[in-house]
Amino acid sequence: MQQDLQSVAMPLVAWFRQNKRELPWRQDKKPYHVWVSEIMLQQTRIEAVIEHYYAFMAALPTVESLAAVPEERLLKLWEGLGYYSRARNLKKAAQVIMETYGGNFPQEYAALVKLPGIGSYTAGAIASICFNEKVPAVDGNVLRVLARLQADHGNVLDPTVKKAAETRILSILPNAAGDFNEGIMELGETVCLPNGLPLCEKCPLIDHCEAYHQNITAELPVRIKKTQRRLEEKTVFLFYSPQGELALHKRGSNGLLAGLYELPNVDSFLEESDIAAQARQWGLEPVEIRHLKNCKHIFTHIEWQMRCYTVTVKEKNDCFDWCSAEALESDFALPTAFAKCLE
Repeated sequence: MQQDLQSVAMPLVAWFRQNKRELPWRQDKKPYHVWVSEIMLQQTRIEAVIEHYYAFMAALPTVESLAAVPEERLLKLWEGLGYYSRARNLKKAAQVIMETYGGNFPQEYAALVKLPGIGSYTAGAIASICFNEKVPAVDGNVLRVLARLQADHGNVLDPTVKKAAETRILSILPNAAGDFNEGIMELGETVCLPNGLPLCEKCPLIDHCEAYHQNITAELPVRIKKTQRRLEEKTVFLFYSPQGELALHKRGSNGLLAGLYELPNVDSFLEESDIAAQARQWGLEPVEIRHLKNCKHIFTHIEWQMRCYTVTVKEKNDCFDWCSAEALESDFALPTAFAKCLE
């Protein structure tokens, strides 16, 4: 099995060099560019990241500018990517780089993995891609490729399976460590696809793939989640003033979506007959109430089921922040969960 893995290294590197996609963070190997892109790409599709990456780099082109950016501006730049703690950790890490390393990016895995928000995968990606250190970078794409190559039925959501994969990759890394790591990730993203639909006929490693030869690619990788998502019901209010301004509320500094703006909401499904009473509890007098739609948003461990109501009020009050459509676009970071209510 180990010999099989050893034999894929150089064909994979050659395939990557010929077939890699032209992505904005691949225009150079600057660690700042690779770092920001890798953090953005965590649990987010490449198509959704590219536009955000360009805007982020235009606004914050250096570690120094990231370390100094006001949090509200940072969160606005991150709007739509979700998991906002990633953005806060980017800033924390940038501040450490400025204070501890004089603004120079640390070049070794051992130092990188100690920075806020950087785990073994991201540290391995930066160290290998930017500095060609021979360290693995194992993400979900890599685990899927390895599971199929070796017909491995281990649960890829088990940390011990990931640790074993890192050990296996480390033992067969070629000198072109960065190209190998990017190559196996690229293979998982473009060819060895999830959900039982790999493009095996396009795979440079088809002759080495045990899952293909055993006709079990649809069975792998094995993903067994230990916990079920908790369902939460919410009634969400789109309060509009006579001037067309929208009411927003800033969430607390702890917990889910900490410090971000939200649409006013309550933690239950209200009947339409109760909407006016809830508005009055917040000091608002409704003029018109309309059930807008129902929608949902899925977090890692929680699913929000939302009933959304548009409520025009007689006048605004000081209970909420009120913003125009222009201000919402430029100044307020609204999480995707609530942005869905506005679509």
